[in-house]
Amino acid sequence: MLQSDDFIGSPQLNFEAWRDTLRALCGRYNPEGTEPDAFAGWVRPMSVSGFAALDIGCNAERIERTYQDTRLDSADHYFVLFQVAGRSVVSHNAQTVQLAVGDVAFVDAARPATYIASSGGEAWSTVTLDLPRQSLVSHLGFEPQGGLYRRGGTSPGRLLFNLLRDADQTEGSALSPADSYMQLAVYDLVGALFAPSELSLGSRHSDTLFRRIQGIIRDGFADPDFGPNEVAAEMGISLRYLQKLFTERGSTCSELIFALRLAHAERLVQRRASLRTSQPLSEIAYACGFRDYTHFARKFRHRFGHAPGARSKET
Repeated sequence: MLQSDDFIGSPQLNFEAWRDTLRALCGRYNPEGTEPDAFAGWVRPMSVSGFAALDIGCNAERIERTYQDTRLDSADHYFVLFQVAGRSVVSHNAQTVQLAVGDVAFVDAARPATYIASSGGEAWSTVTLDLPRQSLVSHLGFEPQGGLYRRGGTSPGRLLFNLLRDADQTEGSALSPADSYMQLAVYDLVGALFAPSELSLGSRHSDTLFRRIQGIIRDGFADPDFGPNEVAAEMGISLRYLQKLFTERGSTCSELIFALRLAHAERLVQRRASLRTSQPLSEIAYACGFRDYTHFARKFRHRFGHAPGARSKET
């Protein structure tokens, strides 16, 4: 089996090792149509500015992810999938798309999918980038649907793929202070790739209004007294209408406020660790709009998987 020139060096795995490795990293995906003794593939984890990414390839005729698989995994993320070698057909969310090398698809891991090789029996491979659902929705202001795809050659697609390719050449997975900003850039590239040209979520007026709301929240989230009531008052709209605008986009005003507070807190915590300062974590919490440190620590751990002080202990 040959791998793409951009992603070389992953060890070959047999049927069970490939399936079990993929399950441990991202969920249940079942290779079919190829005898286990004849199966060969690889799975290599990578990190892109703190996002999990995978270089995946095999010679299976088909990969299935069923409704039962999604229920057992309880996955709550999307992923962007680049076709790196071979060709495939992806059936997902009532859409069926054919992918050639360079094409990119958007997949909802919480929904079933079928991946079918159409490479004439040759190996095929993809590179995927996992994106947390709530953070992506809060950043974009709408909930993208799985099954979208774009042909290769678009500017945002090339930029996003280059990030994946460069990450493959980077040793280690330690986050840098710049990674929080890079994550926002990744979200913007995904939005540029998959945002519909005409959102069916409301009129152009409501879209313009929502962009203004996002700007007000970005300016005010660090104030502990800032919340949906203050946003509605500054916009001159009712709280009910504000909530409606967010509901249409699959989110809430409070979720966006907390997402921005936590993203800012992560940047400050990373800077504190890299500079080895003794700045109290409670001071960081307050600077990001949290009055209560216990509440901040609980939200931080839920979002990032570790306590705010964990980075200081690692350095």
